[in-house]
Amino acid sequence: MSTGFEVAPLTPAGERLLDAAAELFYRRGIRAVGVDLIADVAGTTKKTLYDRFGSKDALVALYLRRRAWRWQAFVREYVERVPPGRERALAVFGALEEWLAEQDRGCAFVNAHAEIGGTDHPGEPVIRAEKAAMRALFTELVDGAEDLGAQLHVLYEGANVAVTAGGQADAIEQARRAAARLLEA
Repeated sequence: MSTGFEVAPLTPAGERLLDAAAELFYRRGIRAVGVDLIADVAGTTKKTLYDRFGSKDALVALYLRRRAWRWQAFVREYVERVPPGRERALAVFGALEEWLAEQDRGCAFVNAHAEIGGTDHPGEPVIRAEKAAMRALFTELVDGAEDLGAQLHVLYEGANVAVTAGGQADAIEQARRAAARLLEA
């Protein structure tokens, strides 16, 4: 299944660098992590990082692409376990809840946008593409009803931000119940 976020295979050193960067960017924040630390954690040199990725910003964009690919694959697998119908749209909220249970800093895209959003950073289009992919998924799950898909997406994103930035533990359940009412209407 193609998600549109696939990342070309990397060398072993490139994989180590991307893995180290992903962990560090998510845990500490993009701006708080320097290339020296990434190279050190990956067991490589700064030169290797620049040779493989060109810049820290390009590495950030690749981190976000890989994270989007993993999330998109996870959510699609999750909803495929639900019989066809509008219940699949509600399953996205279950997927989000399960995914975030393993993520102690919330949504990586919300966090990244807080740091780099509104700039010409190469990670910004990846964040926007991931959000567009989620809106498209909701629209697909409600048989192409764009307005309903957009409304469900807003509920999903609101829950994601409320959990991530607002610390509202029940946000996903609240959004799921609101989504169920929309789907019944």
